[in-house]
Amino acid sequence: MFTGIVEELGSVVARDGSRLRIAARTVLDGATIGDSTAVNGCCLTVVGFDATEGWWDADVSDETYSRTNLGSLQPGDPVNLERPVRLEDRLGGHLVQGHVDGVGEIVTPVPDLQVRMPAALLRYVVEKGSITVDGVSLTVVEPLPDGFTVAVIPHTAAVTTLGTKGPGALVNLEVDVIAKYAERLLEGQLAALAPPPPAAVAAHATPSAPSEEAR
Repeated sequence: MFTGIVEELGSVVARDGSRLRIAARTVLDGATIGDSTAVNGCCLTVVGFDATEGWWDADVSDETYSRTNLGSLQPGDPVNLERPVRLEDRLGGHLVQGHVDGVGEIVTPVPDLQVRMPAALLRYVVEKGSITVDGVSLTVVEPLPDGFTVAVIPHTAAVTTLGTKGPGALVNLEVDVIAKYAERLLEGQLAALAPPPPAAVAAHATPSAPSEEAR
């Protein structure tokens, strides 16, 4: 579990098939094999590292490459990095799983960031709600018919990849997990409250008495 507060701006060292090597320093402090680290908001597992040289490796599946913007990364590209939250830490952002829900596209760059997103995710975006963009916890300013806007402060733009991305750039999106659970829990109740379809009403209707002509 993460908070969406980026700890470090790392960079891609190399990509060799499923193996992705990331240059980093801060997130290697106390690192062990098997740890989780979010890269642009996508939770990856540390499978190798060298804290002295400043790099760590992750194995990325074809599924992850195809469903996130990690598939377009090239050596030298900057990436947002965050280690999992500890129970004693302050929760500065919001609850982030590191499970990317979809890939969005930047329409307008920071500071007034506008992102276009998949239609299936639009229902989870609400004014003043939380959303994660490339692993950065942000607050929605305005939901739009095809996406949303957020106000990005200069500090966030400077210490994350959001400050360098222009129109057309792809970003990983994770919507608020609480909204998804609430929707799932309410599905059964909402279905029970929904009116029956016309065909079902007609099938259960009481037949009227035959007319005199029919007799």
